[in-house]
Amino acid sequence: MDRNEALVLLKQHLKNKNLIKHCLAVEACMRSMAAKLGEDEEKWGLAGILHDLDYEVTEKKPELHTVETVKILQEQGIEPDIIQAVKAHAGHAPCESQMDWAIFSIDPLTGLIIAATLMHPNRKLLDIDLGFVKRRYKEKSFARGARREDIEQIRNIGVDLDEFIELCIKAMQGIHSELGL
Repeated sequence: MDRNEALVLLKQHLKNKNLIKHCLAVEACMRSMAAKLGEDEEKWGLAGILHDLDYEVTEKKPELHTVETVKILQEQGIEPDIIQAVKAHAGHAPCESQMDWAIFSIDPLTGLIIAATLMHPNRKLLDIDLGFVKRRYKEKSFARGARREDIEQIRNIGVDLDEFIELCIKAMQGIHSELGL
């Protein structure tokens, strides 16, 4: 499957524009992390685009999140390591690879970066930096859904937290117009 086919599949299964933007943000961060680690950017990007395909139908049943996605991806012939990363991002499979740990940590971090951007006076991704996001990160009541302990698991692949946050900020800034920020 290529990126265009993945986008078609994404838009078939998700109607909420903010969820689609979230998947694009995760894709951008996954591609950047893959490049940093010398991994396959296309494969990691697909995991990012496709990770939440079933979110709208499982939103009220989080224990079922990724079950439908896995079925869809298997029907599409998606590689097993991408499927494993999709399951791992939601905690429904153990993280076994760098791709698994990356998506597990990137998923909540993108939400925190978006929330921080919306708190910035200009509300623009291009106007935020590591310092701004870190100040929000340290506020325990800010973006509670972005679990800090999950974000910090990036250490399992040898990536420093500040470097990780900066990498994701830059990746998301690279697609700021697609994200509408």
